[in-house]
Amino acid sequence: MLVPFLPIDQMSGGQTRWFHLIKHLSEKHEITLMSLIKDDWERKYLPQIEKYCKKVYVFKRPKSPWTFRNLFLTLISFNPLVVIRNLSLEERSAIKKELSTHKYDLIHAETFYVMPHIPKTKIPIILVEPTIEYSVYKHYVNNEVSPILKPIYMFDVVKLKFWEKFYWHRATKLFAVSEDDKKLIQSEEPKLDVGVISNGVDLEFFDSKKVIKKDPPRILYHGNYKWMQNVEAVNLLVHEIWPRVKKEIKDVKLWISGRNVPPEIIEYSKLDKDIEISESVEDNRDVYKASALLVTPIRGPGGTRLKVLEAMASGLAVVSTPVGVAGLGITAGKEALVSSNMDKLSEMVIDLLKNKDKAERIGKAGREFVKINFDWRGIVAKLNKVYDETKTVSNNS
Repeated sequence: MLVPFLPIDQMSGGQTRWFHLIKHLSEKHEITLMSLIKDDWERKYLPQIEKYCKKVYVFKRPKSPWTFRNLFLTLISFNPLVVIRNLSLEERSAIKKELSTHKYDLIHAETFYVMPHIPKTKIPIILVEPTIEYSVYKHYVNNEVSPILKPIYMFDVVKLKFWEKFYWHRATKLFAVSEDDKKLIQSEEPKLDVGVISNGVDLEFFDSKKVIKKDPPRILYHGNYKWMQNVEAVNLLVHEIWPRVKKEIKDVKLWISGRNVPPEIIEYSKLDKDIEISESVEDNRDVYKASALLVTPIRGPGGTRLKVLEAMASGLAVVSTPVGVAGLGITAGKEALVSSNMDKLSEMVIDLLKNKDKAERIGKAGREFVKINFDWRGIVAKLNKVYDETKTVSNNS
C-alpha cells in the first residue's frame, strides 16, 4: 500500500482513513506500507501503524511545496507541483527492489500522485482517489491566487488534470470515496469503470468515552486548517453565521478546534471573547461530545467528510452546506440540516440551539445512519471483496 502521509488515527481525514483501512485489512492480509513523511518527528507514530503491517518504509519529502527545486522543476517540466513535491526517488527504488525480490498479489495506491513511484509491473494496481485533486487545486487558484499569477497557476492545474486522468487509466481498478466524486470522474472519462470505497468511522471508539457537554453550549467547527476549504468555512462561519446566532442567542460560544490553526483565525478569539480556539486536540471525542452541534459551511470541493461522520458517530447534530455533506447520501432534514444559503444556515443553528429535543433527534438519526452505512468493518469487507476479485482475474489472465 502506498500513501502520501503516514497513517495516524485522528490526525487528518486522509491519515485517519488509511489507519483504519490498514488496521482492518491486516486481519486478512500481510501489508507492506510505503509512506512519505515531512519531518523526522513523525517517526514517533510508527509503532501505531507497524503493529498492523509486515513492513513499513518511510521516505522524506520537502516540508514545504514552495522550495526552489520544486518550483523550478514544475516550471521546466510537464509535471504538476503536487507530483514534484511528493516524488521520492528513494521510494521508487525501494518499491522496484521490493517487487523484484518478493511476491505481491496487489498494489493499493491512495491518491494518484503516489503512482509515479510504481515501476512497470503486471501486478494489479488498485487506485483510490480520496479527493479529486485537480478540482481542489482549481478552486484554490480561482479563489486565492491574484489575477497576475493566475495564468501560471492555471497551467499547473492543466498539468495536474492531465496526469491525474493518466493514472486513472493506468490503474487496474479505480475507486472514488463518494458517489459525487465518482460522477465527477465519469464526467471526464465516461468509459472508465469507477467504484466507491467510502470513508468510515469507528463507532466503538466514539461510544467508549463519556464527555460532559460544555455550558454554555458550543457551536463547533473542527478540522485541519492546512486544508484551504476549512479556513474558508471558518471565515463564513465567523462573518456570516455567528453574528446572526449571537444576536439571537446570548448564552452561546463558537468553538474552533483542530490542527494548524492559522494566525488569522486565532485573531478572531482576541476580538470576540465568545470565540474559543483549541489548537491541539489529542482526542476528537473531547470536542464532538462536548459540543451542542457541528456547523460546516464548506463551499470548496474535495475532502474526506470525516468530521461529519465523526460528529454523527458522537450523536452530534450537524448543520452543513450541501458540499459539506456531499457524497454521504444523507437525507436533509433527517440526519442533518442542509442549506447553501448562509441566512438559512443561521436560522437552522438558532433553531437547534433553542430546540434541544430536535437537536437530539437529528443527532440520534445521524448516528444510526453512520452505523448502517459507514462502519469501517463493512467498508473493509467491501474492499476485501474487490481484492479477491482482482487477484482472481489476474491469476486467470
